[in-house]
Amino acid sequence: MKKYITYAMTLLFATIAVSMAAPDKDAIIANEKAAWQAFKDKKTDDFKKLVSADLVAVYADGIMDMKAELDAMAKTTMTSFSLSDFNVTITDADTAIISYKAKIQSKMGDQDNSGDFYAVSVWQMKNGTWQAILHSDMKQAKAATK
Repeated sequence: MKKYITYAMTLLFATIAVSMAAPDKDAIIANEKAAWQAFKDKKTDDFKKLVSADLVAVYADGIMDMKAELDAMAKTTMTSFSLSDFNVTITDADTAIISYKAKIQSKMGDQDNSGDFYAVSVWQMKNGTWQAILHSDMKQAKAATK
């Protein structure tokens, strides 16, 4: 009987340890939303807390680093955004991939960049904090008309 109790307790502690080590998908989604909000509000300090200084961002017009992303933030007027259809994939205890749809109302100078986008980010645990290390999005193609 002692043997079964020992096995049960070991299994219980192992389950607790694994669940505590696994990233929280809701936390990843919350961080992604917070990064978008910081960009929209042009809060560079908040953005830098969420996004790695070594960020790589891939867009139709090129590959950006953190400096280029902050320059784009300064030039962009985002009036609204909404994020939906989240899918979070946990690859290991320190890495998560999030994909989703974004509906954006924004302008950069005189250019309207509004539309529906598909987006993906990779988040990594660094020094006890989740940080985005990769982001990419692309405008949803318009449906072909017959």
